[in-house]
Amino acid sequence: MILEMVRANGAVSLRELARVVQTSEVTVRRDVRALEAEGLLDRRHGGAVLPGGFTRESGFPQKSHLATAEKTAIADLAAGLVEEGEAIVVGAGTTTQELARRLARVPGLTVVTNSLLVAQALAHANRVEVVMTGGTLRGSNYALVGSGAEQSLQGLRVSRAFLSGSGLTAERGLSTSNMLSASVDRALVQAAAEVVVLADHTKLGADTMFQTVPTDLITRLVTDEPPAHDDRAGTELQALADQGVQIAVAGGAGEHPGAAPRQAQGRRDVPVPGPRRGVPGAAGAAGAAGPAGGGLRSAAVLGEAGGERGRVADMRRR
Repeated sequence: MILEMVRANGAVSLRELARVVQTSEVTVRRDVRALEAEGLLDRRHGGAVLPGGFTRESGFPQKSHLATAEKTAIADLAAGLVEEGEAIVVGAGTTTQELARRLARVPGLTVVTNSLLVAQALAHANRVEVVMTGGTLRGSNYALVGSGAEQSLQGLRVSRAFLSGSGLTAERGLSTSNMLSASVDRALVQAAAEVVVLADHTKLGADTMFQTVPTDLITRLVTDEPPAHDDRAGTELQALADQGVQIAVAGGAGEHPGAAPRQAQGRRDVPVPGPRRGVPGAAGAAGAAGPAGGGLRSAAVLGEAGGERGRVADMRRR
């Protein structure tokens, strides 16, 4: 069953495997280790991928069922970065689709997107203006790509770009498995003063074929709390932080809205340089509660205004 899931999806988290096979992550990890020894799959940070080094892209039906709780927590936290009356761009992906559902409540917002799913999520938000790019429809992720999409973004300037991808490393930054998608994402980045990457912990350390956003252009990363055993994810976060990326960590979902953040036991604080490129109010905005900020156990942001060193907790579950 583990092999079938990895072959169908390209990459699967240990949490998802444990949920599907109805056993513990410890048991699944042992099975994954045994399958890796036989050369049938490769272990990655908190999950398993197809062997060969570079993960292939999964289709939307598979992606939409992966790490759903993590994507919800990330979207909740990222929504707190968006203010009334802003103009932003939102790229394609299942995590950005979750973000769009929360942005429907932000009045006076203008959202430029190449994603049909993002547009659909905002279609009935009467206080949000949606601007679609041109381009050719790519059915696997319901996104508009190609020269038409890229040309429609020329001359555009917005405050922030919210992007997802297939993998994220400190060495290469954000990457994806499709050349056309990567090209449009790069055009979205060029239109924004600030780049916010939304990536769950299973994408940390994953490296795919086409670079979309180099690390030095990523302003913020919004991710979820890695499992306690996943030291490699924590190492990747530290490496990203060392390069100046401000990191917001959304704790596990499941608490009632408005619950106070808990103090995690045995956490490691990660020192990080202050904000880059003079972005005003960077730390305060990321730490604010968003329109749908409930259900988060913990949220910590790297970076403080005024050049002061920030800290973020590499949170561990109780």
